[in-house]
Amino acid sequence: MEQVKKEKSIIGQINDMSHKMVLMLVMPIFLSLVLMLVYAGKYSMAISRMETIASLKPIVAEEIPETAWNIISGRDTIEKSKIYGRLHTVDEIIDDVTGKTGQENRLSLIVAGRTMKTLEKYVDQIRDNINAEVPVVENEAVLEEIREVSSLVDSMLNDYIAAEIASTGRMSGTLKGVIIATAILEAVIVIAALWIRNRSMKKTAAFVRTPIENLEKVAASLAEGTLDARIRATEVTELRNLTTQVNTMADRLETMMKKSVEDERNLRKAELRTLQAQINPHFLYNTLDAIVWKAEAEDKDEVISLTSALSDFFRISLSSGADWIPISQEKKHIEGYLKIQQTRYRDILRYEIDIPDEIGNYYILKLLLQPLVENAIYHGIKSKRGGGTIKVSARLEGEDLVFSVKDDGAGMTPYQMDQLKERMKKSQPNSVSESSGGFGLVNVNLRIRLYYNQPKGLNIESDSSGTKVSFRVPCRTREGILENESISG
Repeated sequence: MEQVKKEKSIIGQINDMSHKMVLMLVMPIFLSLVLMLVYAGKYSMAISRMETIASLKPIVAEEIPETAWNIISGRDTIEKSKIYGRLHTVDEIIDDVTGKTGQENRLSLIVAGRTMKTLEKYVDQIRDNINAEVPVVENEAVLEEIREVSSLVDSMLNDYIAAEIASTGRMSGTLKGVIIATAILEAVIVIAALWIRNRSMKKTAAFVRTPIENLEKVAASLAEGTLDARIRATEVTELRNLTTQVNTMADRLETMMKKSVEDERNLRKAELRTLQAQINPHFLYNTLDAIVWKAEAEDKDEVISLTSALSDFFRISLSSGADWIPISQEKKHIEGYLKIQQTRYRDILRYEIDIPDEIGNYYILKLLLQPLVENAIYHGIKSKRGGGTIKVSARLEGEDLVFSVKDDGAGMTPYQMDQLKERMKKSQPNSVSESSGGFGLVNVNLRIRLYYNQPKGLNIESDSSGTKVSFRVPCRTREGILENESISG
């Protein structure tokens, strides 16, 4: 495959375009938001200052002159009236607001603050006159001065509020202008962003179209069976990875086709060896010897039973070439086989078959249980002193059938288990000899996986107390497999 000099990522191009558009759209909004927050802060502070100054007007214009009159008329005293406290409070508030006000509006407050000092001097004069017991007429003249000065301070406070209102109005106009300018700028930017987006989309579409068309052509060729079709390298990063994967898929398809042929060959070998195992000459000779022995002992019933069991065993093993048989026949096949083997190993072999008649009409792949039973006899029961019991069972679980063959024989060591699992994983029955043990298990495991198209075949559990071999397969009915499978009725 040719080397690509420079890669370009679709995602990278889209991200670049997105980032630019986001920046273009966000910056004006951000700036206008900052300006609005700044002006809103100034506006709020101006309102707060005006409210504070407005709260001083009743004190200056009404309360202070009225309190002075109460003192002069004798209704109240200097100490009880707290007139100095009010003067100081007003003075401090004016000083504080003056410090927070801009240069253009603080002049009125500065003059008002100085005038408050004059107002305090007049109160001092009233105090001194009262202490000196001067005539009330003189204090009334001072009271007129206090009223005039209070009115003057009130006027100055009004001037300050008017100036702040005017300043706030100008600020509101400026803010309105900023909002209008921002809206116009945002509209222009949106139009520009849409233009850039359309241009970028066309460029990206042209950038991707050609390699995608090449992918479509090669994929069509592969679908038609032309497995030597390959895709040339592309400069698009994402499509380059896809190109490599499609080419790899084409390579693997050839490999899988070869493997499929080999698996089919192995399956046929497994079936042939399974059939050969059923017609084992030693098994046949030993069974015939047992029949002869029973005949010589004139045990007519046993001869008939053994001969019938042997006949059923080979008839079901052959099944007229069928791959699938009812569970009832598989059960009969196992019964015949165990009947014959119990005649040979009467003292050491006991067995139980727990296969309900309710599932007898379901179909399974033939010769799945007999190799497991044979393995249990030769590698479990015979290896245990005193013999043992083999239990064959089946049950229906939902849409699946679960079978198990369990013995209480010698069991397998961890090393033997590992060796057997390794051979089963390789699924190569032709590499396992009967003498080495495990041929039947490996063979059945392979047939279950291939015929039922499932990743798992046999499940094996073994320890010193015995071995249990089980497997799970989906239920099959006669109608379900009649169309495309060979069955035995």
